[in-house]
Amino acid sequence: MAVTVTDEAIYQSDFIRELVKQMRALDTYGVRDKSTPQALVQPFIVSATDRQSLSVAGDPGPEVLARLVGFFNTIALLIEKECGLAAKLFLNIDGAGAGTALVVVGKLVVTEKSLSGVQGFGFESLSRMKDEADKLLSVALNLIGKYSDVAGM
Repeated sequence: MAVTVTDEAIYQSDFIRELVKQMRALDTYGVRDKSTPQALVQPFIVSATDRQSLSVAGDPGPEVLARLVGFFNTIALLIEKECGLAAKLFLNIDGAGAGTALVVVGKLVVTEKSLSGVQGFGFESLSRMKDEADKLLSVALNLIGKYSDVAGM
């Protein structure tokens, strides 16, 4: 995988650094202990062609679930860093690869993402993944600011 100058800046972002930590934490057997950040983030890059070739039948595999948990846990941890309140991920995926990801702060749902066809969960590029994360984080922080009494419960 060739890393461009733009990608190098993205690897220095809080989001990617936290995502790399999450992916290392999810690797309970240490298989990827010596993997570079680029190698840990690479599975999140799924081209449209790759997505079309994936089967959406059957349960999503452990690699897909790890990507989902890693991505949304990263969002939750960045929310915690920004506002100082605990954020918790709730992920419900059925056998057909559909479900919901929720990030909750106190009694406030700050991120709600309906998911379908999670077998192809990923992004066209690092910048698109970071843009989506920034958008989710911005919406969550605005909600926390607006409903701070509910978020603090």
